[in-house]
Amino acid sequence: MRALLSALILGAVAATGQAIAKKPGELEIGQTLRDATMLGLNGPSRRLSDFRGKPLIINVWASWCGPCRQEMASLERLAWQEHAVPFSIIGISTDDYPDNAKQLLKGTNATISHFIDNKLLLENMLGASRLPLTVFVNADGRVVDKLYGARQWDGPEAMALIGNAFRNRGPAPRR
Repeated sequence: MRALLSALILGAVAATGQAIAKKPGELEIGQTLRDATMLGLNGPSRRLSDFRGKPLIINVWASWCGPCRQEMASLERLAWQEHAVPFSIIGISTDDYPDNAKQLLKGTNATISHFIDNKLLLENMLGASRLPLTVFVNADGRVVDKLYGARQWDGPEAMALIGNAFRNRGPAPRR
């Protein structure tokens, strides 16, 4: 009985590890973003390196993702606030069909620059195994934190997370 219980526990641990396995080419906290061209959804195409020089918040989403849609308005409000440490915010859609993402952005009057992932490059690099994913990147292009799940981005808890991520030099703890 004890051997069977141990085998079940080990199997469950192994299955869980596979379910949250790293994406191919995924950057870990503390590593520097590789440059990539991002195709614009509601503006021009840009390179990730264009955002170097000040901290960056990258929100990875999809039009079919309910929690992604729920947090979009708070990201817009966050972008319009003044902050002690100025930062940029961009969105990256993982939609297979850019028209679906464009339709959502048009319907929400999005002002944040949004881009479409091309051939899973950004999804894999950022580790978007679950959506939404928000990645904090420091001014030098180093990933300082990754947060999975929707949040109220203009609320006090999120403001503390953002301030902590961009004030600290070392990698933030995983959540």
